Amino acid sequence: QFDFAVHSPKAGDYDDEIKGLGGKIYAMPRYNGVNHFSYRKAWERFFQSHPEYSIIHGHIRSTAAIYLRIARKYGFITIAHSHNTASRGSLLAKFVKMLLQYPIRNTADYLFACSGIAGRWLFGKKACQSRRFFILNNAIDSSKFVFSEETRRRKREELGVGQQFVVGHVGNFDRQKNHAFLLDIFSRVCQIDNACTLLLAGSGNNALQHDMEEKVRRMGLEGNVRFLGKRTDIHELLNAFDIFLLPSHHEGLPLVTIEAQSNGLICLLSDAISKEAAITQNVEFISLNKTAEFWASRILSYRNNYERTDMQAAVRDAGYDINSIAQWLTEFYLSLESQDGNRLDGRKSP
Repeated sequence: QFDFAVHSPKAGDYDDEIKGLGGKIYAMPRYNGVNHFSYRKAWERFFQSHPEYSIIHGHIRSTAAIYLRIARKYGFITIAHSHNTASRGSLLAKFVKMLLQYPIRNTADYLFACSGIAGRWLFGKKACQSRRFFILNNAIDSSKFVFSEETRRRKREELGVGQQFVVGHVGNFDRQKNHAFLLDIFSRVCQIDNACTLLLAGSGNNALQHDMEEKVRRMGLEGNVRFLGKRTDIHELLNAFDIFLLPSHHEGLPLVTIEAQSNGLICLLSDAISKEAAITQNVEFISLNKTAEFWASRILSYRNNYERTDMQAAVRDAGYDINSIAQWLTEFYLSLESQDGNRLDGRKSP
C-alpha cells in the first residue's frame, strides 16, 4: 500500500486512481522559506500522528533534508530519489535549493537515482560509490509500446497527417525541454521539405506554450505544427511519429526516450541528456552548440531511411521493463526489515 504526501492542495493527475486502489493523499504546505518553521511543524505533526508508516520515499528533493531528517527522528527508514540533473527557477531559487539539497546525502538512509548522472548531481560522486546508492531505472510496460502498423495507420488518420513526414515531441512546456530551439530546428526542416508535420504533445506552463504558439505564427508554420496538449494515448501516438526529437537543456533520464525506443523510433537527443538513455542503436546525441540547420539535416537524413522493428526485448534486457523493476522495488522495501531491524509488518510506505 502506497500513500502520498504532496506539496499542493490541487488535485493531481493520478488522485482518482490512487484513491480507487485504497491509497491516501495528504496535502503538506508548500515550502517558500518564510514558512520554514511552520513547514517543519507540519511534518512533525504528520509523523507523530501516523505511526503506521515505516518508510518514506522522498521524490521532492528541495526540502528532502528537512522532512527526511524529521522522519528519521521518528524511526522512519528514509529514501531520497534524484530525478534530474539541474534545478529550475531563478538564480536565487537555484542557490537556495542547492543549500537545502546538499545535506540530503548525509540525511537519507538510502539514495536512489534514475541514472548515474542524476545521482552524482544531487548526492555527489563519493555518496554514489557507497552501498547506500541504487539506480532505479525509469521503467515502462514495454508490451504497450510495441510498434504496430495498424495503430500507425489509425492514429495518422485521426491526426490528419496523411503521408507527411512526422517529427514528434513529448514533453511538458518547461524551459528544460527547449521548445524554442526545437521550433527553430523544425523551421529549417520545412525550409528544405515543407511536406513535414511537427506534433507537440504536452501541457504545463501556459505562458510558455502561448509564446511557442506565437512563435509558430511568426514563422508561418501554423499548417505544419500541431499542439496536441495533454495526452493519455502516448503509447499509440508514438506509432504516428517518424522520428522523435528531444533537444532538452538537461534531463535525469527521460522516460519518453525509453518509450520511443521501445516503439522502434529513431531518437535525436541533445548531448545534455544522459548517455544512459541510449538503450538501443536508435539514438543519436547531438550537441546543443550545433546549429538548427545541422539538426534539421540529421532529421531529414532518416526520412524513408530506416525500418521500425520490435524493440521490446531490447528494453526488457536493458532493465527497463516495469514488471522486473516493480519486483525489485518490492523486494527492496521488504528487505529493509532485516537490514535495519525495523518491523514492517502491518506498516506502510508513504
